[in-house]
Amino acid sequence: MTRPTQNPFEAAKLEAHEALASTVTRALSRKGYEAVFAPTKEDALAEVLKLIPKGAVVGIPGTVTIREIGAMEKLAERGCTIRHHWNPNLTPEERMQTLMDEYCADYFLTSANAVTRDGMIVNIDGNGNRVSAMAWGRSVLIFVIGVNKVAGSLEEAINRARTATPPNVLRLNGDTPCIRTGHCVDCDSPSRICRALLILERPTMGRRTHVIMVGESLGY
Repeated sequence: MTRPTQNPFEAAKLEAHEALASTVTRALSRKGYEAVFAPTKEDALAEVLKLIPKGAVVGIPGTVTIREIGAMEKLAERGCTIRHHWNPNLTPEERMQTLMDEYCADYFLTSANAVTRDGMIVNIDGNGNRVSAMAWGRSVLIFVIGVNKVAGSLEEAINRARTATPPNVLRLNGDTPCIRTGHCVDCDSPSRICRALLILERPTMGRRTHVIMVGESLGY
């Protein structure tokens, strides 16, 4: 996609972001992921639509990135069935069933909390629904990851993953110390949503796993 004319400062930043995202894409490919680079969120959406056929059942967990690129609307227009649990009108029983429906979908479309420059994907979960579906499942797994999620080391990636916690707690109307400090304090709050940590060093065995690295910032 051709970008609109930008001032030289913005252009330099975008060029650097694209170079970093391309570097990570190559690292992911070496580790066995089916990885591609998408310069913009519009390009990322186009890559998603290449992978998911019309009429497929798509599970979309709690991910801001997938909603930012407009994937849910476009997939629905193509006749796909979208399974997602972010509907506030769901009863507790309906929500639990929807979580299972996400897990059992043909395609599991998500993002990541962080990715290292050498291609390790890191996620932290509260319920465990996302990380369990990332670790094992029958679905085709698709990650869409913005360049803002890139970290230099595994330790940095874990710390970076925790930066998503305060905005997510606020979105969920939760009450944890991090919404007052603005950063993780490794709390013991009953509302804590940092409970299950998954580090994918490689795609799990027997699973088609795609990663779309985007040269723009997306998600928390």
